[in-house]
Amino acid sequence: MFTIEHEFDATVITLIDEGEDGLQEDLTISAFDDCITLEQVHPVTQEPMVISLSMGQLRDLAAALDLPEGSYRLERRKD
Repeated sequence: MFTIEHEFDATVITLIDEGEDGLQEDLTISAFDDCITLEQVHPVTQEPMVISLSMGQLRDLAAALDLPEGSYRLERRKD
């Protein structure tokens, strides 16, 4: 399950882990103009953990999900 909210400066997506075994804490993804942040509460310390990705890193991650093992460099097409 997930929710999507449009705030003043970001779009916020919350992924809610559903099921029976091995459930993780909710994951909140905030999309800003210049970066994406992922935030999840650590299950033991209850402290929020935040990871920030540049837009280039996000592009590379999206591409990597559909590629086989290897090393890659994405290059932008010149239109």
